[in-house]
Formats: sequence, C-alpha cells, structure tokens
Amino acid sequence: MSDKNLAVLFKSAVIDSHAYHVPDASGFIKLDAMENPYSLNDEFKQLWFDALNHVEINRYPDAFLKELVTSIRSTFNIPIEAGLVFGNGSDELIQILLIALRSNAKVMSPVPTFVMYQYLSNMLGLRFIGVPLNEDFSLNIPLMLEEINEHQPEIIFLAWPNNPTGIAYPKEELIQIIQASVGLVIIDEAYNAFADDSMLDAIKDYPNAMVMRTLSKLGLAGLRLGFLAGDQSLISELEKVRMPYNIGTLNQLTVSLVCKHIDILYKQTELIRQQRNVMLNQLQQLETVEVWTSNTNFILFRVTDHSANEIHEALLENKILIKNVSMAHPLLKGCLRVTIGTENENKTFVNVLKSILRS
Repeated sequence: MSDKNLAVLFKSAVIDSHAYHVPDASGFIKLDAMENPYSLNDEFKQLWFDALNHVEINRYPDAFLKELVTSIRSTFNIPIEAGLVFGNGSDELIQILLIALRSNAKVMSPVPTFVMYQYLSNMLGLRFIGVPLNEDFSLNIPLMLEEINEHQPEIIFLAWPNNPTGIAYPKEELIQIIQASVGLVIIDEAYNAFADDSMLDAIKDYPNAMVMRTLSKLGLAGLRLGFLAGDQSLISELEKVRMPYNIGTLNQLTVSLVCKHIDILYKQTELIRQQRNVMLNQLQQLETVEVWTSNTNFILFRVTDHSANEIHEALLENKILIKNVSMAHPLLKGCLRVTIGTENENKTFVNVLKSILRS
C-alpha cells in the first residue's frame, strides 16, 4: 500500500479536519495566546534551580502525585469532599472526560466558546451540540434549557468566564443548567485568576458538577498543568482513563514550589487586571471600535469600518500578533481578540491600532 493510500486507515473526522494552528511569534509582540507576560522573579528562580538539582530524571514521576495534590488542595481551597484528577493542561482533561463517555454520547456547550470542546468531540466520534449565545454573548437560558431537555446530553461544558468573549455568566444561570442536566456539567474556570468568583462550592451540592482549572493563564503556560475537581466516585472513574505518569517530575516539583510562593503570581495577575481596565477604557474611546467588558486577561473587540482581516494583517505588518476570531462563529463576525501584555506592549498595540484606524 502506498503512503497516500495509508491515509484511508484514519477516521474521516481526522482527514477532514485541520491541525490546530499556532503561528510563529518570533520577533512579534505576542498578544494572541492569553499568556501571563511576566516571568517569575530571580529570587524564586534560584529556589527553583536549587530544587532541580535534586531531581532524579532517570526515574519515573510520582504516579500518585502526592506532593502536587497536597499543594493544589491547599493553595486553591479545594473542598475536602472533592476528588482531583490532573492533566497535561486542561486540553488533556477535556480529552479524558470525552474518552470516558459511552459511545454516541452527546456533548453540549454554548457557542461561540473554547474550540477544543467541539474539536475533540468530533475526533472521538461524539455528537457536539452547540447552543448559540445571544447577540451580546450572554447565555440564552430559555434555549439552553430547551436543548438540554430535548437532547439530554451526557456532558455540558461551560467556560466561565467564556473564551473568546471574556464574559462571566451569572452564577444563577449556571446553577439552572446544572439542575436541569442529567449528565455532567463541567465549569471550565481557566480564567479564574482574572474573575471574582468560583463554582468550587457547587461541587458539594451538585454531584454532577465538576470544576476544571489550568495554571496556564495564571503564569505557568510552559508547564501545561490542569486539574479537575469533582465527586470522588466520578474522579475514580476518570483516573482509569488518565495515562500513568502523565504529569512529569519537573512539572510536579515546579508547581508544588510555585504554590508555596503563589503571591508572586497573584501580584502579576492583579497588575494584568489593572492593565486590562486601562486598555478597555482606551478602546471604548475609539469611535469605530465596539468592545466587550472582560472578566479575563484578554479583550474582544470589533472595528466597525474595517474588516477583521484588514486590522489583523496591518497589525502583523507592525509586528503585533493578536487573534483573528472573525471566522470562528457567525456571532463573532468582524471580531478580534487581544491578550493583555505588559504596559509597554499594550501602549504599542493601542497606538498602532489608532494609526491603522486613521489610515
């Protein structure tokens, strides 16, 4: 069989899809990936280097993640009743959840939202049901409850706050969805560090509710670590799906050490929140820019007299990389998403954008 014919061995969902595109950001002001733009301080780095000297990388990692579990529970106030499962970023946790579902399961989420919910559902041959948000990107609760009643999905993903809109839905609406669902409801709190609330307490009251977090947005994107908290009996089933040794020794050690100095990251996220509000105010003052208030470390906006492609290309010419989301969903037509960077990066972005709009 020729190399070309070997492709028929793959499922059509793989052949018909495209690999997740990550643009080369070399030499650019990088404001496209919701990263914390600040590194850890030199004092912490010295503690880190000293700890790395004692790591036996010739041995497999701790399969039970003992120190990591203790650190995460204490640092993020995980309810004592909740179990924890860890993933190589939240992407792997989504994959674990979907693999664990029975065949032909239905996956539901409001849309537009984080692309991996639908992408991984398609790859695994599951049926994804997207429920459109309102035009202002708020939840369409009547429609959502109607779709839940009709389809009885095995799992619902709720990004809270949502990506790419930046909006945090009212907590009461999330409770309505949890109460209406016969399946799992995963509250994806990837941007919790930039919001003002959490659904962790809901785990105690609703066995079908689970909360997912990643440390990527907090400032550890290079480590790829996420965790899922929920009913212990559900976590025990998901542990059967998690690959052994999926969290490396260096990741376990680093996160455990960071947890002891978490105030470093919290000070950085507070600075990012302040800079977010500054940029939001600046964008709101531009007549041809429509902008949405954000509870995350990014801002969604639309330029009313230019296409998203024109703005995106002009910014690229000025070595500024943001995310063009205008083709991701009809509700996002003309929209772009910019991550909050350092103060200088943000100033440069706004000034260049103003220059583009004038031209």
